[in-house]
Amino acid sequence: MPQPPFFLGSLYVALGGGLGSWLRFLVGRAWTGAIGPVRASAFPWATLTVNFVGSILMGLICGWLARTGSHGEGTRLFLAVGVMGGFTTFSAFSLEIVLMAQRGQANLSMFYAGLSILLGIVGLVTGLSLARSVA
Repeated sequence: MPQPPFFLGSLYVALGGGLGSWLRFLVGRAWTGAIGPVRASAFPWATLTVNFVGSILMGLICGWLARTGSHGEGTRLFLAVGVMGGFTTFSAFSLEIVLMAQRGQANLSMFYAGLSILLGIVGLVTGLSLARSVA
């Protein structure tokens, strides 16, 4: 697949990243609205949600792109690098693990890390399987 010119590729990633980040923001707002700010900040439900959902979506996107192969590098840059890069924030994941440990919640932080990784892998395999079953 030919690479788009640098500026165009950067534009795809930036626009997708903005969209993905905004979607992640909406998930955080939804959790806060659903369970309240105190409970929403006691455990990183929003990050857990976007990491799991994002893994499913990444599996679907990659499976779809691999199956069809005709949508071009711009589509991959926009969706997989941009949107999903903005949506799934493992940097926030790492920060939350460290903050929990610093608050003396080492066991909870390890539970969160393990559960996030497990759900991420299960989500990716689920997304790939779903994408393959559509063919």
